[in-house]
Amino acid sequence: MRTIKFLFILLAASLVSFATYAQVDLSKPVPNDPEIKTGKLDNGLTWFIRKNKEPVKRASFYIIQNVGAILENDDQNGLAHFLEHMALNGTEHFPGKGIINGLEKHGVGFGSNINAYTTYDETVYYLSNVPVDKPDLIDTCLLILNDWSDYISLTDKEIDLERGVIGEEWRTYKDASSRMLFDKVIPVVLKDSKYAKRDIIGNPDVIKNFSYNTLRNFYHDWYRTDLQAIAVVGDINVDEVEGKIKTLFSRIPAVQNPPPRFFEEVPYHKETYFVLATDKEASQTSVSVLALHKAVPRENRNLKYLRDSYMISLMNSMINTRINELLQKANPPFVIGYVSMDSYFPRNNDAFSITATARQNEEALALEAVYTEAERTRKFGFNKGELDRAKARMLSNFENTYKQKDKIDNDTYAQWIQDYFLTGEPATSADFDFEFLKQVIDGISAEETSAKFKELMIDENKTIIVQGPEGSDIKHLSEQEALEIITKVKNSQLTPYEDNATGKSLIKEELTGSEIIKTVPLPEFEAVEWTLGNNAKVVYKKADYEKDNIILLGYSPGGSSLYDVDMLPSATMLPMVIGTYGLGDYDNITLQKMLAGKKANAGLTLGEVTEGVSGSSTPKDFETMMQLLWLRFEKPRFDKEAHTAIMSRYAAFLANMAKDPSKMMQDSLSLFLTNYSPRTMVLNNEMLNNVDFEKIKKIYSERFSNAADFNFFIVGNVDDDTVKPMVEKYIGSISSNHNKEAWIDRKVRPPQGKFFRDIQISLTVPKATVFVSHSNNYKYTSYNNVCLKVIQGILDLLYTEKVREEKGGTYGVSVNISPQLNPYPSATGLIMFDCDPARAKDLKMIIYEEIDKMVKEGPSKINLDKTVSNLLKNREEAKLHNNYWSSALYSFYYTGINVNDPKNYEDILKKLTVKDIRKVAKMFFSNADVADIVFRPKNE
Repeated sequence: MRTIKFLFILLAASLVSFATYAQVDLSKPVPNDPEIKTGKLDNGLTWFIRKNKEPVKRASFYIIQNVGAILENDDQNGLAHFLEHMALNGTEHFPGKGIINGLEKHGVGFGSNINAYTTYDETVYYLSNVPVDKPDLIDTCLLILNDWSDYISLTDKEIDLERGVIGEEWRTYKDASSRMLFDKVIPVVLKDSKYAKRDIIGNPDVIKNFSYNTLRNFYHDWYRTDLQAIAVVGDINVDEVEGKIKTLFSRIPAVQNPPPRFFEEVPYHKETYFVLATDKEASQTSVSVLALHKAVPRENRNLKYLRDSYMISLMNSMINTRINELLQKANPPFVIGYVSMDSYFPRNNDAFSITATARQNEEALALEAVYTEAERTRKFGFNKGELDRAKARMLSNFENTYKQKDKIDNDTYAQWIQDYFLTGEPATSADFDFEFLKQVIDGISAEETSAKFKELMIDENKTIIVQGPEGSDIKHLSEQEALEIITKVKNSQLTPYEDNATGKSLIKEELTGSEIIKTVPLPEFEAVEWTLGNNAKVVYKKADYEKDNIILLGYSPGGSSLYDVDMLPSATMLPMVIGTYGLGDYDNITLQKMLAGKKANAGLTLGEVTEGVSGSSTPKDFETMMQLLWLRFEKPRFDKEAHTAIMSRYAAFLANMAKDPSKMMQDSLSLFLTNYSPRTMVLNNEMLNNVDFEKIKKIYSERFSNAADFNFFIVGNVDDDTVKPMVEKYIGSISSNHNKEAWIDRKVRPPQGKFFRDIQISLTVPKATVFVSHSNNYKYTSYNNVCLKVIQGILDLLYTEKVREEKGGTYGVSVNISPQLNPYPSATGLIMFDCDPARAKDLKMIIYEEIDKMVKEGPSKINLDKTVSNLLKNREEAKLHNNYWSSALYSFYYTGINVNDPKNYEDILKKLTVKDIRKVAKMFFSNADVADIVFRPKNE
């Protein structure tokens, strides 16, 4: 009797995964996150509210408009996007720049926290991470959303001012990639639909000349409650916010007899389309075969849809793992390749894409190789081993999200709500996602996934897309040649994919380790410093801000400064290529298979004055990360075939980069700002030709051979009794000696005095790019560092107001002021913007005028207060993440400054006066070396 019962238990256990899967009724709807409260007002407006405490005392406010560029008439081309801008230029309750000015006083920054975007089918506005412990800010934000819904002012004056800003955004936006995609590719892929005639940014002539009422008509036709949703997520009282939404938004009248919100259909086509899109500024050549599918309708996005989405993710993962293996063999047939099923531009379409970035004049080779892998999969499918690894990776990712669900931030939840409102994409909870995946994943077989791949790789509704640069020495694939390659691959005698065996253990040696011989408490960080028997120093801090996350950092003095110029190309490329070599006894392909399902990594960095390690893991995979760290030091792998493969891919990638204006400007700046130092490495094919495999081995073995010269930092949700033995075993087993190295100051300096360059380059769209750099020697102190952050923030506010808004001269001015301690204490301020070439001189004068004004008078008290509030707000949010603490510890050991101590940050900020900022601005700017560089079109 007991034997029969025991056998029954074994049988039941063996069937548990099947039974669990069989019990799931996949026709049922997907349950939404129960923490999301939702409803619909009588006027048609939908609302969603969710309580969330990441970050604490913050909330995000969204208004989601089911409205985009597809709804424009021809005389409104670009006005959906234009209207998005106008929402920040005056509403009934917030005239002019009232929204931005009002929120900036509370540290809510324009761009980072106040922003919006427009696509073909939607327009979304958001106020992100607003401090809701401030009086009345919830009411203020809801009133802003209310105004965006129905009360945008759209005054003649503000419309005219914004024409210039939009024109400059168009100038910046219309690079080679955008021109090829929207002007050439989309009109073919989405042929005979309205999507083929819209590119969101719009037509410059329309933007310059549309009548005021044309914009107002679009607003009144489409910004209406039946097409809108409000989403509020954050550290709030849900019931109170619900009451406020109902009271405020119910007052908005529903539009009577509104025009129907239509959805464009992209016509199905049996024949294969072809498009060749070239541009003289294009930097890469690519070839794609794209097949459109109808997206699953919202009413069918049930449990089966969710399970299918898991299957498609597994499918994408497996096929791209195969392609990555191809890329690690000598002379790979393409530079980058992928095959995937994913969403596409029109909301109601998905796309199955087969894509490769090719070497110049090798598009045929690239297409044949990538299409062969797709066809191999269509014919023979996937096997169980690769599916098991893909499942392990997926389960690990879902488990990580589940364990860190309290760190899902407000904006992520708001975006999930947005997708649910717009498309019906399930807005599930992390609990449901993980549990449902565990229920169904065992039932997903290799056979079923293979059948799904075959179903999606169709021969109809297909477009072949070839993109690349123009040139007399460049030959692109023709339509006939592309079709012949596809036919050839389909008729070829392919063999199934071979899934080679993997190793069983990362480390085969017995590690003796070394014990902790000295312990120093660090109470200011609630951390501890250990010195091991091999003299390695390890700093450990228990931090559970992210429950399923551990961060590893480490550094040693030296870096590339210890090498002469002939070694620098190899030193520069070392961290970029070393990861492709593999590790220990395993090439990179085998290593990645062995790490499937584990969330652990450990890589290397090599800077000018330090070399370092960085890694991360979950608590469960902490030992794996430590094993990888040990292998990086003790058993690096130098694989000549992998080296040849990655270097050939870099060479191909850079082949046409010389025609890319952005790359030309970046390289020129690097040379200018280092006064043409021979130590300045410009990443081009000339530099790559000087990279030597043996030199990489030499540099690696010298930089990563001595644990005693390293400080290691471990921060995360792992206990002392787990960390100690792992540290002693793995870091304690790294070789060491008594040598202590130091970096060398190679005297690389910016040009002294005033450095001017006015450079003409070939440009398709007439555009000037202005760079103004200030460099100065600098006393590296907490006070000075904080003041420079404040000066950067104030200049950002000033240039947004003066150059963008008042002059309509640019889409945005970038300001970055950064201090450095080594190899010599200095600070550099880099200011950059794009504009109409004819206006470059006048707009640049504003840059200098505002700096001069700050030096002479200091900033306005309002701008000082706004910047301080923003920095304090961001600091408060940063402290709730492990990364803040690992960076603070690193900084403490590297600079000697405890940036976590309030006296080194918060206390300074709170006491700053206009006079203080004026004094530091004068110290930095007055005697600075200045590089003034303008790139403009040839013959301008």
